[in-house]
Amino acid sequence: MATSRALEYLESPRNLVGCAAGAVGLGLHFAGLAGPWWPGVVAGLYGAGALLVPGRRQPEAQPLRELAERAELVGVPGSVGLDGLLAALAGAPGVERIVGWELPVALDGYVRARVWEGLEPGGVDAAAVLRAEVDRLTGVVARLVT
Repeated sequence: MATSRALEYLESPRNLVGCAAGAVGLGLHFAGLAGPWWPGVVAGLYGAGALLVPGRRQPEAQPLRELAERAELVGVPGSVGLDGLLAALAGAPGVERIVGWELPVALDGYVRARVWEGLEPGGVDAAAVLRAEVDRLTGVVARLVT
C-alpha cells in the first residue's frame, strides 16, 4: 500500500509542478544566480510549486444524482449494489474518472445486455455483469480512500 501511495504521489500534478519549479531553481544555480544557498532555493521552489497545485477534489453531487436517476430510469435491481457504490463515491476524493466515465459505461452495458436478453434467451445475465462491474468499482474506490 505504501508503495502505491508513493507512486501515486510521484505521478501527481503536485509533484510534477514541484519538480519543474525545482528544475528552474537548478537552472538559476547553474546560471550563477542562486549563490551558495541554491539547495534552499531549489527546495523552496519545489515546495512553492507543489503547494500551488490544488489537491484531489471530491466529486460534485450533481453527476452522482444524475447517475442515480439514470439507474432508476433503466430499472437497475437493488441486488446489484449500485446504491452502496454511489454512497461511497460521494465521500471519496479523486473519483472523477469513475463518475464521469466508468460507471456510465457500465450502465450502458447493462442496458445493452438487457436488450440482448430479449433477443437471445439464456445468454448473458445483465444484472450479473453490472454487479461484477459495481464490485470492481467498489474495490477501486476502497483503494482510493485508504
